[in-house]
Amino acid sequence: MENELYEQYEYARNRIKQKKRLYYHFVFFALCSIFLFIAVYFFETAIELNWSIWIIAAWLFIFVLHFIKVFITDRFMNKYWEKDQIERLVALQKKKITQLESKIEENNSK
Repeated sequence: MENELYEQYEYARNRIKQKKRLYYHFVFFALCSIFLFIAVYFFETAIELNWSIWIIAAWLFIFVLHFIKVFITDRFMNKYWEKDQIERLVALQKKKITQLESKIEENNSK
């Protein structure tokens, strides 16, 4: 019981850490994007291509991947999901072993 409470606490603590890192990532992304737009506005170069848009788009893609990991992937495929999958696979292997043992016994009795 105490071990289960500790595991729940650790899971909650890790989830909060993940969300906190995501929020920091978002704030840093927003501030840097604003800085890039200001830098391009004040320090216009002869280059016609707006390079800051490409940097922001790439960073936005990375942020979206981070968001998906925190709020979708890790939410559903957490420690409890892993534990359930392991138990299901172990049960399936035990079932196959008992079937093979029964086949061996059946062949030995013939």
